[in-house]
Amino acid sequence: MTEIFGHEQRGRGRNTAAKWVSGALLAVLALPLAAQDQAGSAPAPAARARPELTVDALSVVRVRSTAMANARTSPTLGMQREGTGVVIDSEGLVLTIGYLILEAESIELSTADGRAFPASVVGYDNTTGFGLLRALRPLPVKPVQFGHSSKIAERELVLIVGFDGVAPAYVVSRRPFVGYWEYLLDEAIYTAPATVNWSGAALLNREGKLLGIGSLVVGDAMGTHSKVPGNLFVPIDLLKPMLGDLIANGKSSSRPRPWIGINTQEVQGNVIVTRVSPESPAADAAIRPGDVIVGIGGQQIKGQADFYTKLWRHGDAGVDVPLEVLRGARVESITVKSSDRDRYYRSKPVY
Repeated sequence: MTEIFGHEQRGRGRNTAAKWVSGALLAVLALPLAAQDQAGSAPAPAARARPELTVDALSVVRVRSTAMANARTSPTLGMQREGTGVVIDSEGLVLTIGYLILEAESIELSTADGRAFPASVVGYDNTTGFGLLRALRPLPVKPVQFGHSSKIAERELVLIVGFDGVAPAYVVSRRPFVGYWEYLLDEAIYTAPATVNWSGAALLNREGKLLGIGSLVVGDAMGTHSKVPGNLFVPIDLLKPMLGDLIANGKSSSRPRPWIGINTQEVQGNVIVTRVSPESPAADAAIRPGDVIVGIGGQQIKGQADFYTKLWRHGDAGVDVPLEVLRGARVESITVKSSDRDRYYRSKPVY
């Protein structure tokens, strides 16, 4: 496997959309893929596998989006965004990571040979981070099958498929992820070694089935006390219960969580405000960078995850959130009227 990793990682990024998977890597994946193409027949030997396999054959496309001129997310995510989408049905549904398509004015999908296909936003879920698109013309890409992300084990070999190519990796941990933007996953999939162009990338098992969608590059893939760089994937099992809602309504049917609009950093268990979103509930309540959130409703806060959990348990979106904030040498009580995060973003009437 050392030989495979060395070959693929050096080649990553040289040729973009049309990069092919090496013969050594095909030896890992060719049999299951051939079995999908020829259902009921015996898989062909690896030596007889087609010598080149573009990323289209692994169900991914390039996603390019342009945000609206007044998009609230432009200062942090940019106006032009690019990543990967995964084709999940024969009607042109494409799954990606949501930050690529938030407040999008226009979206274009493209295949390995450069053909472009316009697309529209179908739905977005801020709890998981999934985004769903639909191509406005038929895609010449076979959809992927869903796997079971709950069954993936540590040290298992996987493939990370981005719009520019394929990289082998190992699952190195499965544990919670806490994001500074009021985001928490009870369990995420972490892989190593790290690869580029992870945004929206497909995480595939040996059978070529989808296990997750790429979200981030991290510096602690093997644990909070490690310094092993890797990638974080949102598990596909989180999508399955809400997929119907996303298609029908553009969002999950779950009650929206209270959102206040801050970025935070945890330092020795302290939750420090690093950014306040303009025109957010926190901005309206005069929360400011440098404030330390020490309590909520009289309950002490012990880190970011504890803060988010207590915030979301306080009620539905719109509830008043009583915070205890350390500002300078004083603890002040500040009430923030929360809101539904979805209503904060600007969007075209596509849902």
